[in-house]
Amino acid sequence: MMQSQHQPTILIADDEPANREILSELLEREGYLTLQAEDGLQALQTLRARQVDLALLDVMMPGRTGFAVCHEAKSDPLTRLIPIVLVTGLNRSEDRIKGIDGGADDFLSKPVDRAELLARVRSLLRLKMFTDELESAETVLCSLAISIEAKDPYTVGHCDRLSVYAEALGRRIGLNPDLLIALRRGGIVHDLGKVAVPEHILRKPGPLTPEERKIMEEHPAAGERICAPLKSFRAVLPIIRHHHEKLDGSGYPDGLKGSAIPLTARILSAVDIYDALTTDRPYRKALSREAALETMQAEVKKGWWDPDIVRELEVVLSLPESEELLRAGANR
Repeated sequence: MMQSQHQPTILIADDEPANREILSELLEREGYLTLQAEDGLQALQTLRARQVDLALLDVMMPGRTGFAVCHEAKSDPLTRLIPIVLVTGLNRSEDRIKGIDGGADDFLSKPVDRAELLARVRSLLRLKMFTDELESAETVLCSLAISIEAKDPYTVGHCDRLSVYAEALGRRIGLNPDLLIALRRGGIVHDLGKVAVPEHILRKPGPLTPEERKIMEEHPAAGERICAPLKSFRAVLPIIRHHHEKLDGSGYPDGLKGSAIPLTARILSAVDIYDALTTDRPYRKALSREAALETMQAEVKKGWWDPDIVRELEVVLSLPESEELLRAGANR
C-alpha cells in the first residue's frame, strides 16, 4: 500500500467492463484510487469534472477513440497536463505516431503486463507531482502579485490588463508561443519586487525623494530574484528585470540601450505605460486612448520607447476585439 498524503486518482477508460475491472483491481491493490469510463465521451467528461492524476485510455472505443480523447484533452488548458497512456492492441508504427501526435505520454500493449503497467504509472505520477508543485509555486507568485496590486486602489486590474494586452501585442508582432506565455505571466508578476518596497513609498501621492526613488528602482531586480528559482519562469525574468528600461539608456535598473533591452521587456513597457496613462492616479485623471497614444509618441521622439512596438500597440488597440480581449482577461 502506498504511504502518501495524496492518493493519486487514475481514470481507466475502456468499453469492455472486464478490462476496466482488471486494471482497476491491479491499481487499487497498490493504493491508487480509480475512476472508470465506458467510452471516450465519458472519459472526457470525467477528465474535465474530476481531479485526475493519470488516464489510461483504450484506443478502440466507440464514438471517440482513445486517439481523439487524448488530442482533445491535450488541447484543453484544464486537462493538458494530465499524463495519458494509450492502451492498445495496435502495434503498427503509424498508430504509435498518431498517438504521439495527439499528445500521448506513453503506450501500453495488450495484454497488459502488471509489472510494466505499475512501472509506467509510477513514473508518470512522479512527473505529474513535479508539475503540480510547479503550478502551485506559480500560483503563489501570481497571487502575491495580485495582493500587492490590491494595496493601491489606483492599480486594481492593472496586472490583468497588462497580461492581456502584452500577449495580444506579442501575437501581433509574431512571437512564438513560449514568449507569448512569458508575456502573459510577465504581465501578472512584473511588479512582484514591490513586495520589498515600503508601503508609504508605494502609495505616496507626490514626487518621490531621491532616496525613495532609489528604493523604488530596486524592485525589478528584487522581482527577478524572487522568480529566479522557477525554471518555467526563465523567459519571464528578462521582462521582470527590464520593463523599466528606456531605449536611450535612461531607464533602470541597468541603463540598457536600444536592442540590448529584450523585445519582450520593450513590449511590456509599452503596455505598462499605456495602462498607467489611461487610469486615474492620485496626481491626475486618466487620459483618453488618443491622448495617451499622443503622449507615448512624444516620448518615442525623446528616445524612450520602441517606435515599432508603439505603432503595433496602436493597431492592437484599434481592433474591434480589443475591449472583448480586456473583458475576457479580467474574468479569467
